[in-house]
Amino acid sequence: MPTRRSAWMTEDLDQLRGLARTFFEKEAVPHQERWAAQKQVDRGFWHKAGELGLLCLSIPEEYGGGGGTFAHEAVLLEEQARCGDSAWGNSVHSGIVAHYLASYGTEEQKRRWLPKMASGEYVGAIAMSEPGGGSDLQNIRTRALRHGDEYVISGSKTFITNGAQADLVVVVAKTDPSQGATGISLLVVETADAPGFRRGRVLDKIGLKGQDTAELFFDDVRVPADNLLGTGEGQGFIQLMQQLPQERLIIAVASIAGIEAAVALTLDYVKDRTAFGRELIKFQNTRFTLAECATEARVTRAFVDECVEAHLAGELDVPTAAMAKWWSTERLCRVVDECVQLFGGYGYMTEYPIARAWADARVQKIYGGTNEIMKEIIARSL
Repeated sequence: MPTRRSAWMTEDLDQLRGLARTFFEKEAVPHQERWAAQKQVDRGFWHKAGELGLLCLSIPEEYGGGGGTFAHEAVLLEEQARCGDSAWGNSVHSGIVAHYLASYGTEEQKRRWLPKMASGEYVGAIAMSEPGGGSDLQNIRTRALRHGDEYVISGSKTFITNGAQADLVVVVAKTDPSQGATGISLLVVETADAPGFRRGRVLDKIGLKGQDTAELFFDDVRVPADNLLGTGEGQGFIQLMQQLPQERLIIAVASIAGIEAAVALTLDYVKDRTAFGRELIKFQNTRFTLAECATEARVTRAFVDECVEAHLAGELDVPTAAMAKWWSTERLCRVVDECVQLFGGYGYMTEYPIARAWADARVQKIYGGTNEIMKEIIARSL
């Protein structure tokens, strides 16, 4: 299928795409089954990515990052999706956690933590969701109460990407339990030096089998007061709202790359597979189904590219990011399901990439804020 070159692509990004593609083909593709069995990527994979400069691509060079833009992160995301890898949690590490530190950290905090994230020495996670609620961030139960020069954090978190390997966790907690959104703050926990910090089980998911998604427990974990992100307490909810558009755009970028990869896989299959004496591509139903899928891919690509360009210009607003997230993830699930159907029984076999893509796709409509929440955000802006 002819691919449309995004207007935001440059020669520098073309070179990055080539490096990323080679890296994933060599270092990720051969290990998918093993990573799925162990429920996490090898720790050495993070180190290799750091050595190649593939971590924190959009973080300034003075803090150990690549000095690039969101476009660099997008290219890496696309190549990861196209190779069929859903195990590596770099989108959270580099695209989300690092940007909380870069945007709200003090100079000392940035110099202390970002270089370690860029090298792969530290793996980052953000702890938002709790067992009693997902999208309702205003009513979180985790507490972080000030005692002298420390905060004491107590509570539990779940569905935490990179939770099993995380060395640094940005924790969303209530510093003023009597308040709603204005009582939320973000605190950084370095897990190696945090008595009372416990990791629960790595969760057994329908898809994303190789991604370590874990439960985290904070049993009166003490962290220095200097680990607060921002100039004071109560800024957490605003910080979350400012960063969520990029998180949702990350999901949209991965989704369109997943759509394009699914269509490409299916095209190859139907041109080779025969039934009733002819290739599947020669049946009208096959051609019409793929025509619809290719059209949905092209339309979604155009919208996501528009959002990337807006974000690069600092103009991506919250409702548009919500539109991109729900639209692209709905299209991903629909297209991949159609592609599975064209594979027939083989589409349900986990050794086929299309089956793994189908299982991996479903959660995209849930995390980053459910699609129902996205529609509510959009509706409020109308």
